[in-house]
Amino acid sequence: MLPTTLPGAVFALDAVSVGFHRQAVQARSLKYALASRLRGERRRLHDALSGVSVTVHPGDRLGIIGRNGAGKSTLLRVLAGVIVPQRGRVVVDPQRRIVPLLGLGVGFQPDLTGEENCLLAGTLLGRTPADIRARLDQIVRFAEIDGFINEPVKHYSSGMYARLAFALAFDVEPDVLLLDEILGVGDEFFREKCLSRVDALVAAGATLVVVSHDLDFLKAQCTRMLWLDRGRLVMDGCPVRVAAEYRERRGVFGD
Repeated sequence: MLPTTLPGAVFALDAVSVGFHRQAVQARSLKYALASRLRGERRRLHDALSGVSVTVHPGDRLGIIGRNGAGKSTLLRVLAGVIVPQRGRVVVDPQRRIVPLLGLGVGFQPDLTGEENCLLAGTLLGRTPADIRARLDQIVRFAEIDGFINEPVKHYSSGMYARLAFALAFDVEPDVLLLDEILGVGDEFFREKCLSRVDALVAAGATLVVVSHDLDFLKAQCTRMLWLDRGRLVMDGCPVRVAAEYRERRGVFGD
């Protein structure tokens, strides 16, 4: 059983399980749903995570791999507090500022401008509007969207979305940065700039948890790797060893 606090750890998951109900496409209609209920049919439960236990320490660079549907993004959302598991326990250090980037522009409102979205999202991340305004020029310079900050973000390209999201996340100086498949967005120069900023954050004691299908990227950037398959933890260890085992054995797991 996990204690309520974890000195020296950022997160700890103890036998965490998350399930989602799966239905056929036709079950989305009211008529089909009512008919199914009258027939006594039950929805199938899909285990997105099943009994996963892991502890994340300050300064970890943790990569998460696995085929589509393995539970990678679900695990990241559990860490972010977006999903509450049905079984198991999650303990999070409440003193650490956690910044999740779980998709391009998540939390951005399409009809608001880039500046307005910075003020809104920055407030949700614990910064004051006055603080965000004072640092807006710095955020815009990092995002390289000068001239567009007063445009609605619905007019932004995917790269502009990503750059603004990264610039805002880095500016609030997170203790923990959660990334889901978005470090590959943008040109090579901006990616290198982001990685340099991540290096600086980790050197200062921040923790990185990143989901990606790019094994070579994760081997180069991470100090630890988790391999998930069908919601279960297969391996946890050295990125080079886990990646090699994954490449050798993934056919056994249906890849």
